[in-house]
Order: sequence, then structure tokens, then C-alpha cells
Amino acid sequence: MARQRLGQNFLVDRGWRERILRELGVQAGDAWLEIGAGHGEMTVELARQGARVSAVELDSKLLPRLESLAREIPGITVIAGDILELDIARAVGAGRFNVFGSLPYYITSPILHRLFEQADRIDAIFVVIQLEVAARLAARPGRREYGYLSVLTQFYSRPEILLRIPPGAFRPRPNVTSALVALHPPGERERLKLEDEAGFLEFVKHCFSQKRKTLYNNLRRRLGSERAQALLAAAKVRRDARAEQLSVAQLACVFRAL
Repeated sequence: MARQRLGQNFLVDRGWRERILRELGVQAGDAWLEIGAGHGEMTVELARQGARVSAVELDSKLLPRLESLAREIPGITVIAGDILELDIARAVGAGRFNVFGSLPYYITSPILHRLFEQADRIDAIFVVIQLEVAARLAARPGRREYGYLSVLTQFYSRPEILLRIPPGAFRPRPNVTSALVALHPPGERERLKLEDEAGFLEFVKHCFSQKRKTLYNNLRRRLGSERAQALLAAAKVRRDARAEQLSVAQLACVFRAL
């Protein structure tokens, strides 16, 4: 039985599992970190392709089933715990790895933050999430969906919505359409080469904290009118521009000037 507080919706439709598997392009010997293994629906699919799967599951009631699968099918390692507290590097071992997970809406951002800490080792991240959240990850400047989560994702990766998955593919049936999203590092990070990445993300969070205000007004509260105006001029950003209108590169330019 799914536990609502954990945001559990299990991908029970085999046809959709096979479609997702084709998009993942799993190769024998690949290392995969699976977030929220559930009943092992995708764990088994990955392992049968010859992948080494570190299957993370928080719900203790689901662990016996996963551990049984690990005894039957080579390549599966079950890890009991919370992905937000897990030592990811230790869990997957040395070398590069891929990620697959079905993420609840309310912890999508914290999980992506944790994964991006390992961005230099990750080949690709594939997540099944609510379509509305997927649109936010891939949104371009000027779109209503564009915000802090868009900038975070596009700084570390190139997001692409691969599939739209109907509610009927899951049990219990959710009230929303889901999507499979691919995140391919390195994103804008490699080109921009910022020395203080954490500082940049804090700056972006501040810029989007009051989206309806202009970037100038947001900065003016911290820096004063004269310095805020000079900073935007140095970054070649209009005084009436809002954060949601600026690309990741433009925000980085303002941050450098700051």
C-alpha cells in the first residue's frame, strides 16, 4: 500500500516501464543510483539490462521485497534510508554513475540539490516528476514557469522532457500527469566557470524571492540605489528587467559584477 506522506505512486504499467527503459539507454556494467525503489518495478528492469543498481528506499515496509529481489537478481544493492541524508558517493562507489528516480513534488528541489553536488561524476539524471514541475525545470527566460528551480537545473544540466506519462500508469492513480525528464550535465556551469557556485545560487534565490519586483528594486534593498544601478549597467542589464527575464548567463554576469 502506498503511503501518502511519502508521496508514493508506483509505476505498475509494464508498457510504460519499457518505454522509460528505452529512453534511459542502459548499458551493461553501468552504475545506477535509483531513488525511491518502491516495489522494485524499475530496479528489476535496470538490473536485467546488466546495470549495477544501488536501490535507495526510505519506506521500511518495502525493504523485504527489495532485499528478496537482490538475492534473486545479480547487480542489485538495497540501501535503506533517505536520499537527502545519504552519503551518495559512498553508496554508488568510485567512478561515474547515472540516476533514476520517481520524485514527489515537495522534495524535488532538495533532491536535485543533493544530486548536483555530485555533478562531476554523473553522466545523466532521469526523473519521473509531475508535468508541472518538469515544465519548471526546462522553462526558458520570460516564461511564467521560469524561476529559481529552472536556473538551478540549467546551471548544472541540460533538461529535456522525454515522455508525458498518464495518471493511469501509476497505482495509486495520481491526480496529475507526470513526465520523464532527462538532465544531462554539465549545463551552463562548465561555460560560466563561477568560483563561488553556492554564492551564485543564493544570489539567484534572492533575485526570485519577489518575482514581480524588478531586479533593480531587489538589489537596491541590499546595495543602495546608486550601486544597484551601476551594477546592472556593468552587466548590461536593463534597469526595468525582472529576474524571470534573464538567462542563467545574464544572472551570472550580474553576480560577477556584484
